Amino acid sequence: MSDRTLTIIPSEEARMFEETPINDHLTRTYAMVSTYPPTQCGIATFAAALSGGLYEYGDDVGIVRVGAAGEPAAKIVVAELNDDDGAETVDAMDALNRADVVIVQHEYGIYDGPDGESIVEVLEGIDRPTIVVAHTVLEHPTPHQRSVLEAVVRAADAVVVMTEAGRVRLCSSFDVDTRKISVIPHGAAVSSAVRLVDSKERPRLLTWGLLGPGKGIEWAIDALAMLDDLRPRPIYVVAGNTHPKVHEYEGDVYRDMLMQRAKDRHVDVIFDPEYRSLASLAQLISESTMVILPYDSPDQVTSGVLVDAIAAGRPVIATAFPHAVELLSSGAGIVVPRRDPEALADAIRKVLTTPGLVGAMANEARRLAPELAWPFIASRYAALGEELLDNRAPLSANR
Repeated sequence: MSDRTLTIIPSEEARMFEETPINDHLTRTYAMVSTYPPTQCGIATFAAALSGGLYEYGDDVGIVRVGAAGEPAAKIVVAELNDDDGAETVDAMDALNRADVVIVQHEYGIYDGPDGESIVEVLEGIDRPTIVVAHTVLEHPTPHQRSVLEAVVRAADAVVVMTEAGRVRLCSSFDVDTRKISVIPHGAAVSSAVRLVDSKERPRLLTWGLLGPGKGIEWAIDALAMLDDLRPRPIYVVAGNTHPKVHEYEGDVYRDMLMQRAKDRHVDVIFDPEYRSLASLAQLISESTMVILPYDSPDQVTSGVLVDAIAAGRPVIATAFPHAVELLSSGAGIVVPRRDPEALADAIRKVLTTPGLVGAMANEARRLAPELAWPFIASRYAALGEELLDNRAPLSANR
């Protein structure tokens, strides 16, 4: 091993994970290329949670951070990847090539160049085993988006998608080596210890996450207006602020539209702009009756919010995006057509008025939860890393 190691500093997130038994586990060093908190985006949250899971598993992790110029860095951040700063890029590549295994979070919008194409050159410059996590596999990519993802897969040693739908799409619609593709589910960032509490108070419906067009929250507001005969009437909590990149280009136009829509339809919607810690989010979910995911896009092959809701034992009503169709098929939720407020209203009514249905859906969600917990998910990444290291045994022996 090198005399310079990458070390993860235990974070609030890491301390929240349940302790995972480690049986004669050989400590490995991971470098992860990703956005990272305080950057507010789903990839950053994913990176923090997976890093914490690997730490709990017994490994060391360092973050090579992207897209955070001028932001303060957590101690886990060992380098910055910045195309505008050659010295930072050299340091970043040095850090990556000193790790045992490199994990690269891939999303078109977080790297420099058209469709984030700069990450291809980075991958080609890494001489350690690389795992790429493909967060987005588009059903109808542009020619350039297609070529970028195909180049990313060629440069990687292994590629992880988080649903079977993502695997099928990647293997059937892109020119890739299918032997590289593995399915490891998105981990759950909320403790499965959160339990549903029966209450005679008004039902609380919850949607959370950064806001922007495509979230479909307008359809949930319209659905709520169709439920004004229910007693007690439901309250809808929309937690999350405008996504920073959306805000950069159009401000709070989408959020303002939602607030006006709720006012026009005379429904009770609470807009909560707080960006929450895991503990605060767990509390918010524990106060909800069910989770609503009314997403517009058919390209949502992965949803961390969906997994967190399942891990918290919450019934879910979601539109028919691939991850929801896959995860809710055994009864933890109901899937409805996209952009169909009437179908959404019918599903909410069914859950709230059918005796025993909330409890049955919550029980199924809790049954699914253990294999979604971050320490378990991290152990699967560690196993994949070990497999790649075994395949490169002569290189490792010469370090």
